[in-house]
Amino acid sequence: MAYYNRNETEKRLGGVRRILAEKNLDAAFIYFDELNVANGWYLTGWCGQFEKGAVLVPGHGEPILLGGPESEPFAQMDAAITKVRCFPVFMVPDEEYPNATIIDFRQLNEELKAEGTVLNRIGIVGTTTIPHQVYLDVAAGFPGVELVDITEEYELMRAYKSDWEVEQAARCVELCDLAYDKMADAIRPGAFEYEVAAAGEAVCRTGGAHSFAYATIVGSGPRAKAVVPTATNKRMEDGELVMIGIAPRINGYAGTFGDTVPVNGAYTQQQKDLLNYMRETFRLTYGMLKPGMCGRQIDEPGRRYYEKHGLMEYIVCPFAHSMGLMEAEAPFFGPNGDFELAPGMIVNVDVSFFGHPQLHGGRIETCFVITEDGSRPLSPKLFDYFMKDL
Repeated sequence: MAYYNRNETEKRLGGVRRILAEKNLDAAFIYFDELNVANGWYLTGWCGQFEKGAVLVPGHGEPILLGGPESEPFAQMDAAITKVRCFPVFMVPDEEYPNATIIDFRQLNEELKAEGTVLNRIGIVGTTTIPHQVYLDVAAGFPGVELVDITEEYELMRAYKSDWEVEQAARCVELCDLAYDKMADAIRPGAFEYEVAAAGEAVCRTGGAHSFAYATIVGSGPRAKAVVPTATNKRMEDGELVMIGIAPRINGYAGTFGDTVPVNGAYTQQQKDLLNYMRETFRLTYGMLKPGMCGRQIDEPGRRYYEKHGLMEYIVCPFAHSMGLMEAEAPFFGPNGDFELAPGMIVNVDVSFFGHPQLHGGRIETCFVITEDGSRPLSPKLFDYFMKDL
């Protein structure tokens, strides 16, 4: 069973072609790889292993998935776009595939011309992540063609979620609720951090998650100040706090939670006070989740509260960001942000501190979908939990 939705794919291809028409472009070249998966997945519901790739969407005609020979049979079986061409620049360096058909961009250009597609202006998506050699090869293969950055216009489409997209995120958040309980049960003095991660990942996989949007976070004691510490073979110690988080994906879409809990099950008064400051900041930020609000407005009450309690020097991240194919993706709603919330967006309230001299670091986080008059929690369980003081 594939991870794409055919109706969604066709709508998205239509959106790309509208951008092409508005900007007088002949095609879009959308780069992706295993780390920068979202832009490619948005059109294909797929990402290859080991190899890089791109999607070429002509203004008219069939889209083509560009990749390497290891990805080709995988893509033809599982991707929404099954017309595939293989290129050396996307392959594992120095690996040989004697029976594969491998071409370059000059040959692709000739193939397109023979089909009646002449390219004079190509829109490029992923200019901050595309490898230099890929860019050079595309430019050389389409001589005289103007390359235009349309990353912002393309990624803006991803900011506004359909009902289907919200449904996938909601399913992931349901898994997060289950994972939270399993991870909490595994936390105890003497247990390894990786045991906590394994408990959460197992229940997510069993529930249908095909991957994770980030490596599961388990950071105990001083490791919590690392912002996104992945689970290690450190044993958790009595008296420590441990920061936990997980981000399962279903059909490419992520859900998540974050929390900070005592290893021995009992908060000290200092720990409880700081976590309650975070919860009040959570409540203040949640209260700003309404259509039309921008980052400057959303972030301001929480920052003012952090300043009141002497926590400003421990801020690393803003208190809200969007979620979708990535657990944290644009738009980000920080203190200088002007992007406005709109119905259908998925936004996480993500309150954290890092670098505290005694308590090191922590996070509380859960997900909301923006509605016509406010927001709706995707995890009523965690929403209710964070809305109260400890």
